Amino acid sequence: MESQDAVHGSVAVLHAARNLLVRLDRSALRGWHLRLLERLSQRADCRLRVETVEGAAGSLPPNAELLFRLEATIHGLPRPGLATPAAPIALSPYLDGAADAPDLVLDLSGGEADPRTPTWRLDVDGIPGEAGLLACLFSGRVPLAVLRDGEGAAVAAGRLGAESQTVMLVAFEDYLARTITLIEAALSGAASPGLAEGALGPLPAARAFDIGGWTARRRAAETLARRIARRLYGLCFHGERWRVGWRRIAGPDLIDLRRHPPEGWTDLPDDGRRFYADPVAIQRNGAVTLFVEEFDYRRAKGVISAVRFGPRGPVGRPEPVLELDTHLSYPFVFEAGGEVWMIPESSRSATIDLYRATRFPGGWVHEAVLVAGVVASDATLLRHGGRWWLFATVREGGGSYSDTLHLWHADDFRGPWAPHPGNPVLIDVASARPAGPIVLRDGALIRPVQDCRGGYGSALGLATILRLDLGGFAQRVETRLAAGAAWPGSRLHMYSAAGGLEFIDGSRRPRMRLPI
Repeated sequence: MESQDAVHGSVAVLHAARNLLVRLDRSALRGWHLRLLERLSQRADCRLRVETVEGAAGSLPPNAELLFRLEATIHGLPRPGLATPAAPIALSPYLDGAADAPDLVLDLSGGEADPRTPTWRLDVDGIPGEAGLLACLFSGRVPLAVLRDGEGAAVAAGRLGAESQTVMLVAFEDYLARTITLIEAALSGAASPGLAEGALGPLPAARAFDIGGWTARRRAAETLARRIARRLYGLCFHGERWRVGWRRIAGPDLIDLRRHPPEGWTDLPDDGRRFYADPVAIQRNGAVTLFVEEFDYRRAKGVISAVRFGPRGPVGRPEPVLELDTHLSYPFVFEAGGEVWMIPESSRSATIDLYRATRFPGGWVHEAVLVAGVVASDATLLRHGGRWWLFATVREGGGSYSDTLHLWHADDFRGPWAPHPGNPVLIDVASARPAGPIVLRDGALIRPVQDCRGGYGSALGLATILRLDLGGFAQRVETRLAAGAAWPGSRLHMYSAAGGLEFIDGSRRPRMRLPI
């Protein structure tokens, strides 16, 4: 068990319109700088102007582009992207902005700051700018990005996530996309200056970083070798062997234990041609029904299935109850108004949708689009403080699916839903993404969260919600549970309980592929 301090506080009042000067190194411009300027130019609270300097510290070593080009070729990645070098001419629309003295300088050049003007500067693990991101990638660390003022105090901080842990270009561009999110949140006054570990220290001294030409070529060659090996391996093995574990509660449950039960877990059986994941249980009419994502390898698509549990465990096998053209997962099921409702994850549709059961556990009909135009993962509802709250991680403009928590609120769960004024309320790949229904225990709200620092669903965290209102959000991560002797495998992903039963899921090493 890991004990961690409180994270996040109140939402600050939005700043009035001000003159914002963004300082960039014209010899090290990249696509993410242009994306950031485009976003900032659309803000009503900023009058934007750009200033350029030459050859300041903090930019990437020249051979980084060699690595990115090789990876783009090997993996067929689209370019240009956020990491692609940009021509200085692209800054023309922003060079003739407000001539008044700036109220704030956002210095992304890595150069010397002017002590007479409030200045924010970016570092990652103490290394200025983008070089810090690349250093984290090479060392296998999760990047801690921090915007600091002229005194070195943190203005905003975020632990950044990436969808790829092996392809440098993909991870680097995911980190750049979320850096834009962090800067925008800081300008809105909604970003947190700290994380679960507590207050950040002063700005460390900058460190030199160079990947070296030989390192770049070797890394690309190793990447190609891994790609070929994975392809060969995939001909014989399933890439992910997810499974659901269950147990009947006799004494303390997982939330009270804060560790795996000594008797372990029983696997929900599958036939080897499919896997089950994302368990959400509900008790209705004296029986427990478990909803899961069922992923059939032959169809390469997830559907929502359900199975009833009896005194000895599952009665039969999970049977499909909801299938759409798009992939479905994370079936958040709840009861309200005497009926049963479901919010399945369907992030590819860019909506959060509500369904109602007409013949429980099946007969699901679409009732409403709760939130439109958003790529959201693992939407989770909570009734608290006289209103409904909706939690989900949001992927906007690229980046990870797991590191940016957004909230919405409504008087009725069917909507209309309004975004929290502090969105994103948290940027943290270790504790943002939901991992199951929120539990009320001894007057405290316990929120299961995914710790994705080691990759998607690598561990399960239990966080106490300290504040949840329109003024702010705060949580404290108190427990981290991983796979181990009581749950053999490599990942622990989610938690749900109902009617004296509790469920988790995760993955183990792949097994030989059966003929299909």
